Amino acid sequence: MSDDARRAQYAAVFDLLAEVYGRPVWRSHGPPLDELIYTILSQATADVNTARAYAELTARFPDWPSVMNAPPQAVSAAIRSAGLSNIKGPRIQNALRHVLHERGELSLDFLADLPLDEAQAWLTAIEGVGPKTAAIVLLFSLGRPTFPVDTHVHRVSLRLGLLPPRTNAVKAHTLLAALGPPETYYAMHINLIRHGRELCRARAPLCHICPLQDHCDYYRSTAVRAADA
Repeated sequence: MSDDARRAQYAAVFDLLAEVYGRPVWRSHGPPLDELIYTILSQATADVNTARAYAELTARFPDWPSVMNAPPQAVSAAIRSAGLSNIKGPRIQNALRHVLHERGELSLDFLADLPLDEAQAWLTAIEGVGPKTAAIVLLFSLGRPTFPVDTHVHRVSLRLGLLPPRTNAVKAHTLLAALGPPETYYAMHINLIRHGRELCRARAPLCHICPLQDHCDYYRSTAVRAADA
């Protein structure tokens, strides 16, 4: 598929998903440092567990310096509901120490004014922060034009054909961002996740009721296989 064809497909998929799920409107999710901590907690766990762990962490500690300087076991205990707490706890504390060492204060507000590629590089220099986490912080908190790619976005985009076959998640961030205008990134990201959870599931996708059938390489290939069976 050509780049122009993928851009046209992106626009069609964006409109259809908005019809089905609505068009989420961007609003800041809070300060970027808060979003970084929240996103680290969200790694490899469900949204409800992330919210519970973040609430417990912020209830037990009055501010981020207190989290940074707390005994590691106390932080891990506070975020146990997020899973992998013995990994995420030290990761959060190390991220806070990195920010303080590099900036002299516990704030990431400066990222709003950095060129986008520099802001992404600054975040991914933190141990345990990859392209997805960096993109989430920049988009969700600051409204910067990044396109986060989680497992649902990656899977659905590959099945639709928005991404070339075997494109990895890291490269997908750049490729998906090139397909549509920045004002679509937030809604497209949110709706692709919802679609991946509700219909385009990893196992047994519900292709027979999917509104994207006319724009999906995976559906066309499965329909052909069924016809040949």
